[in-house]
Amino acid sequence: MIGKESTAGRATKFTFLGLWLVFTVFPLYWITITSLKAPGDIFAFPIAYWPEHFSLENYSGLFGKADFGVYLTNSLIVATVAAAIATVISMLSAYVLARFEFRTKSALLMAALVTQMIPTFIALGPLYLLMTDLKMVDNRLGLILVYIAVCIPFCTVMLRGFFENIPDALEEAAMIDGLSRFGALFRVLLPVMRPGIIAAFIFNFVNCWNELFLSVTLMNSDSNKTVPTALNGFISSFNIDWGSMSAAAVLTILPTMVLFAFASRHIVQGLTAGAVKG
Repeated sequence: MIGKESTAGRATKFTFLGLWLVFTVFPLYWITITSLKAPGDIFAFPIAYWPEHFSLENYSGLFGKADFGVYLTNSLIVATVAAAIATVISMLSAYVLARFEFRTKSALLMAALVTQMIPTFIALGPLYLLMTDLKMVDNRLGLILVYIAVCIPFCTVMLRGFFENIPDALEEAAMIDGLSRFGALFRVLLPVMRPGIIAAFIFNFVNCWNELFLSVTLMNSDSNKTVPTALNGFISSFNIDWGSMSAAAVLTILPTMVLFAFASRHIVQGLTAGAVKG
């Protein structure tokens, strides 16, 4: 009886997971198939879930008619630079919050958490006025600075958990051996924290890569627009270019998929290590 219940339970579990997998993967499959259909076949009826003829017309049109290569380059530069700088700053601030006690420590942690509760679009107006005064509207450097400021609070709280999981004795032993505090940080603690740092960088990169509101607000010219802004441009008041949008969506998803594929082991280790304080 127990064996039958166990088998039935496994069958139910696998059935549920299978349905969930189909529900999750089907949108990606449909976007990919749509991008490989000729523009005239996208609205054909009955619906073809596997087209008879594949076409790269949507992809060729994407790079031939639009500056999508420029958008990809802009997104790659902005997301990589912003994620790297935000990770370094967050790492240093998290180290201070984890290793030192000072009067405003609790207030800083609370402020970092409160910022995550405020929707981004609420700050768009004041932020646009500020960036206009600084003459950084329609400037990739300005967008990078904004993304850094957005990523730092949560990333700091996240990395603080990693530092707290590392015993103080490890750092103290390194300092007894002659290393300075910075030497112990960079030569002893950071190698131990590598999974956490990689997880934080990927979190920041994906957030910057997918961000839309700030990019649409601050970037005006085609030479400075990022990929989310380009995707938004395929939607007009009277029409949606589904073929080009699907092709652009596939090319947008690929970098993050590759990044997660190569760094998945570090992400799992990093998130697990920072989940519970030892």
